[in-house]
Amino acid sequence: MMLRRVLLLGGTSEIGLGILAALGLPPGTEVLLAGRDEQRMLAAGKELGGRVRTLPFEATALGSHQSLIDAAFAEGPVDLVISAAGVLTPQQQLDHDPLAAGRLVETNFTGHVSTLLAAVARLRAQGHGTVVVLSSVAAIRPRRANFVYGAAKAGLDAFARGLADSLHGTGVHVLLVRPGFVTGRMTAGMPPAPLATTPAAVGAAVAAALRRPAGPRDRVVWVPSSLALLASALRLIPRPAWRRLRR
Repeated sequence: MMLRRVLLLGGTSEIGLGILAALGLPPGTEVLLAGRDEQRMLAAGKELGGRVRTLPFEATALGSHQSLIDAAFAEGPVDLVISAAGVLTPQQQLDHDPLAAGRLVETNFTGHVSTLLAAVARLRAQGHGTVVVLSSVAAIRPRRANFVYGAAKAGLDAFARGLADSLHGTGVHVLLVRPGFVTGRMTAGMPPAPLATTPAAVGAAVAAALRRPAGPRDRVVWVPSSLALLASALRLIPRPAWRRLRR
């Protein structure tokens, strides 16, 4: 696929940056990094090389999202939109801080909805483009150990699947990514779960999927791929046993 301009929502996301690195973008591609920390985005841009521009983006500032997308598309079509904004707060903390729980849901779900609907309107108008949505295996069946995070990802996962169906035949495609436990900045200090992966591995899997012709098999990418079988098994665990899982 020819990528002339790419937008990363969550401009310091390790997974999002891992996808860009794995794509091996040509020097002429313009990368738009949208996020809160401009200094970190500038540093990330230097590592990526090529043409990089930063845009201010706050996932919970819903009223600013339309103007963000307008700015991203102001200088021409965008070929790839990666929706990677996210936070992970321990459930024990959220149990005692409902406001923090609400912010987590806004960041991990609501902010994606408002930015992507605005972006998709532009992609429809230009007649082409791809949206990458970072879901999680936690979306498949939220657990008591992180049920707020899991619920937010479940909402995002359902939104992405519905969005893909709504775009059928428009020339715009949605790639839904479901990683397992990703070792990195967001999970620092947490013991890795079974089938843990890395931002680089997720990036490589997404880049490989983007290089394939669009089709039904490309709509969902599990990282690692064996996680798909595990997720199927998780759905079958009786609820009393599921409640006893600590992770």
